[in-house]
Amino acid sequence: MPRFTAPLIAAAALALAGAPSFAQAPIKIGFMAELSGPQGALGQDQYDAFMLVVERNGGKLGGVPVQVIREDSQLKPDVATQIVQKLIEKDQVPIITGITFSNVMMAVHKPITEKGVFLVGSNAGPAPIAGAMCSPYAFITSWQNDNQAEVVGKYATDKGYKKVVGMAPNYQAGKDFIAGFKRFYKGEVVDEIYTPLNQPDFSAELAQVAAKKPDAVYVFYPGGLGVNFVRQYQQAGLLGKIPLLSTSTTDGSTLPAQKEAALGVISGTFWGPDFANPVSKQFVEEFEKKFGRIPSQYAAQSYDAALLLDSAIGKVKGNVADKAAFRAALKAADFKSVRGDFKFGANHFPVQDMHIFEVAKDAKGRVSLKTVATPLKAHVDAYAAQCKM
Repeated sequence: MPRFTAPLIAAAALALAGAPSFAQAPIKIGFMAELSGPQGALGQDQYDAFMLVVERNGGKLGGVPVQVIREDSQLKPDVATQIVQKLIEKDQVPIITGITFSNVMMAVHKPITEKGVFLVGSNAGPAPIAGAMCSPYAFITSWQNDNQAEVVGKYATDKGYKKVVGMAPNYQAGKDFIAGFKRFYKGEVVDEIYTPLNQPDFSAELAQVAAKKPDAVYVFYPGGLGVNFVRQYQQAGLLGKIPLLSTSTTDGSTLPAQKEAALGVISGTFWGPDFANPVSKQFVEEFEKKFGRIPSQYAAQSYDAALLLDSAIGKVKGNVADKAAFRAALKAADFKSVRGDFKFGANHFPVQDMHIFEVAKDAKGRVSLKTVATPLKAHVDAYAAQCKM
């Protein structure tokens, strides 16, 4: 062997030792939500809040670069199914997040989870996927649909309302919300009115409501539906006469359009922009500074989805291909939420306090939500016992 070989090998080894390691390939994350049409504000808030965390972390989650692939499901289950197929087969994403409407969630839940792709839903929580259809690959950072209605039903009982009319769009979430309200309401639901999902005019139904003279009306009309409904409820002369109790109808996505027309409306959910915990205060401050609007609950629960992924990806050091380890890291939910502490139940839905809010003006004179009660604490959804994982 020539005398210069050993020194050259030593020098090469030394050079390699001092060279930077190859950067880890970005983890691809599919983000799918309603991003157009009357319901587009919901998905936009989900996306903006998710990206707020990613961008604050320099394009990383868990210290690892991520590539977020943004898709609009257009409130069409068939379109959503095609997008999921593309995300899984072409883009080869190991994680899909977002999912705004329950009819879309029902269409894509199985195609995602049966392929062993992780679904971190940040809005829709239909009953079947919380119960018998639950999956070890699905984690929901929002709520099971019924929860938001259950807390309003409990509030209506506490207020002593004897007769209530329920109204909602005629699809899975609408039925879940009415069922949830009835589960905790001890009075009489004198009528259940289900309207087509894209119906913008409620004048005929509001005439029926006025004729029945209930003690209160409970509604679930998200996005643009909620904007129209609240305005028409006021124009019909019912606001102020018959209390309006709601779920996902008056929130940060709809109040900028509803404005003073919504003052006094009651809403039930898991979080409000007046929460005083440090994570929530930072979230609201950063969101308002960047986007110039008060964040909605859709933004809050998607922000939590990003924080959950940040925690779980960090725990596995970016190795999401180790599905058992990544699933355990997601289940641990080792992060501080906008709602304070966060805990998953056995079906991977949150166990959480549910609050009542009143639409009121905040300290800056803006129409927003004010916390008025917490009727349900450490609440577990009604379907968890049906989940066998």
